[in-house]
Amino acid sequence: MKDFLAFRTMLTPILIQAVFWMGVVICVIAGLIYILSGVGQYGGGPNVIKGVILLFLGPIAVRIYCEILIIFFRINETLTEIQHTLEEKRAPRQEKLF
Repeated sequence: MKDFLAFRTMLTPILIQAVFWMGVVICVIAGLIYILSGVGQYGGGPNVIKGVILLFLGPIAVRIYCEILIIFFRINETLTEIQHTLEEKRAPRQEKLF
């Protein structure tokens, strides 16, 4: 809890996963709506094609967007690990006499 309050633990990666799943659900629902509205009307072929494209490429686009956001947090974690490693190497080691 102390790390959370000091902003050492990131909350945003968890939220990005939730945004991903909401985006996938929205893309699937919107794609199905396009498909069903295109099938139900004369000359609705373009809507069916838009729906199929949205149904398949929408979740992929949402995934790519979320992965780009998560990359920033992974870079932060890696830099923090490097910083801790360098601090350990710089600290003088005390030898035990007994």
